[in-house]
Amino acid sequence: MLLQTVTPITVLGTTILFALFLSVTAHLAARNVLGDVDPRRALYVGPLPAVIGVVGGAFAVSEALLVPAALLVDGAMFAWSYDQPRRVVAGMTVIHAVITTLLTIVLFGITALLATMPG
Repeated sequence: MLLQTVTPITVLGTTILFALFLSVTAHLAARNVLGDVDPRRALYVGPLPAVIGVVGGAFAVSEALLVPAALLVDGAMFAWSYDQPRRVVAGMTVIHAVITTLLTIVLFGITALLATMPG
């Protein structure tokens, strides 16, 4: 059995990687809705939902509270970063959630396949 130690560095690293992942998927969602956009704007969207996810997971907050909170913050960050009407922001937020979910499933599937590879 492998024991893993949780340190502040591992939590910070996880949060940063999660924020970058959410920023990349936010950029994909924004491009899908708005067309050609500045990728730096997506860097504002990812960090707060990532912090909510990591802190909520660390304190075992119910997913019934965590997911809506993260989606609300995600939408607020889209509205602030891209300065669009509410309907457009809602569309970007939904597309962001879908892209993030699908990409996560694919990446975990690839990881599972690689972990069971013989030899």
